[in-house]
Amino acid sequence: MEYDVVIVGAGPAGLGAAIRLKQLAAEASRETNVCIVEKGSEVGAHILSGAVLETRALDELIPDWAEKGAPVKTAVKAEKFLFLTAKGGVSWPTFFLPPAMKNHGNYIISLGNLCRWLAEQAEALGVEIYPGFAASEILYGEDGEVTGVATGDMGVGSDGEHTANYQQGIELRARYTFFAEGCRGQLGKQLMERFNLDDGVQEQTYGIGIKELWEVEPEKHHEGLVVHTAGWPLDSKTYGGSFIYHVEDTQVSVGFVIGLDYQNPYMSPYDEFQRFKLHPKIRSLFEGGRRISYGARALIEGGLQCLPKLTFPGGALIGCEAGTLNMPKIKGTHTAMKSGMLAAEAAHAALSGEAPPAELSAYAESFKSSWVHKELNTARNVRPAFKWGLMLGTLYAGIDQILFRGRAPWTLKHPHADWESLKPAAESKKIDYPKPDGKISFDKLSSVFLSNTNHEENQPVHLKLADPAIPVDANLPLYSAPEQLYCPAGVYEILSDADGANPRLQINAQNCVHCKTCDIKDPSRNITWVAPEGGGGPNYPNM
Repeated sequence: MEYDVVIVGAGPAGLGAAIRLKQLAAEASRETNVCIVEKGSEVGAHILSGAVLETRALDELIPDWAEKGAPVKTAVKAEKFLFLTAKGGVSWPTFFLPPAMKNHGNYIISLGNLCRWLAEQAEALGVEIYPGFAASEILYGEDGEVTGVATGDMGVGSDGEHTANYQQGIELRARYTFFAEGCRGQLGKQLMERFNLDDGVQEQTYGIGIKELWEVEPEKHHEGLVVHTAGWPLDSKTYGGSFIYHVEDTQVSVGFVIGLDYQNPYMSPYDEFQRFKLHPKIRSLFEGGRRISYGARALIEGGLQCLPKLTFPGGALIGCEAGTLNMPKIKGTHTAMKSGMLAAEAAHAALSGEAPPAELSAYAESFKSSWVHKELNTARNVRPAFKWGLMLGTLYAGIDQILFRGRAPWTLKHPHADWESLKPAAESKKIDYPKPDGKISFDKLSSVFLSNTNHEENQPVHLKLADPAIPVDANLPLYSAPEQLYCPAGVYEILSDADGANPRLQINAQNCVHCKTCDIKDPSRNITWVAPEGGGGPNYPNM
């Protein structure tokens, strides 16, 4: 199947690009064929975010979004910021918050529902969207340029043989291919290596975001309230914090983000989140409430100094595939969408010429002159400042964002890659996490159940080990098998005989919520996440 542009991923970047391409084609009275492939069972199934939306890109893309019924309705009405200790906390005056952390004029949304609505707008313009098809292979031309992607085969058994349901994947060829897989995209990683896109930039750094959606008692609900916290339960050396967003219909989104450069191999981001909800200043909100949904996702935190080259012959990286999230704002939807729009404008101009260039250099140029680049430049020194710890990092961030307004004449460096940061277990302190009470805190498997995660069981395991011996021979003795803890879905287990002998790693791939933390945090760089059979994974409602 041939198109002018193929887009991998139906998130805000991919959908923004597709809509903009069709808008420009209509204005020029020409036909541009656009296709999106999405690995989730439906658009929005794999989308997870806090989320507070800054509408700047949406305003540019669809100015009448409100009249068209966009699911963007809960305006931010009040904000709180708390520094928590083990038993109490201090409320930080919002007057002293950096401008990037203030949310006046923003909206609390479900990003999954926004993407579903954007998909409707795209299809109305003639974009072809194919959910349930995972792009698993990059296609190249004779000169090494990207010429499209191929979707994965369906109906391949766990032994690698074809089953009765086998269907061969489809080649989708295009003049330009946009990669919008989100954070740590499997094809994006391949493109980085093949075209050396990250040469001369700093090593990317990531976080893991874990989220639940709750229905709370009406008297405790304050529609439009945004709450963020820092401090407990994390130690002063670990970057992270929580969000609590009061959406409509007595629902509350609550989540926790932890930087994946944490040092203690005994840390479990999932359990840190669960015990956070037990804090005296937090627990009462959820008492008497009901948990509705659960999910987890890695997010990209490195900022401008980690931004790779955006283009290569035949295609471009857009959105979080490239790393456009603004960490001080804790927002990436508006920047991702705008990057897709900029790539679309460059592609439209190229396709309008008699001899379209192999590489969309105009996209990279327009990105550098855009408000997205300006935002990321202003934010660039905040995340790396926390290598000095919570207090000094917070102090520096205040100086950088309030005094210098992000225009300091230097750029801080991230100290190392996330996979390098773990200390040996022998040098680390074990963490005694409270047992889940089943009311406010929960175990991993009951949480995975709420994510509606499902995979066809008879298929090859999509979590690939470069060396199957490393988990037991290296990670277990040196780091106490941290894959059991950093995974928020119970995918990895160390099993042994009744007497404790013969330890071995079991991979419960059926549980995987596609967060990709293992691909990032494994200290031996031994795990590679690849897309399973299309349609598999979580099915997030209202997340």
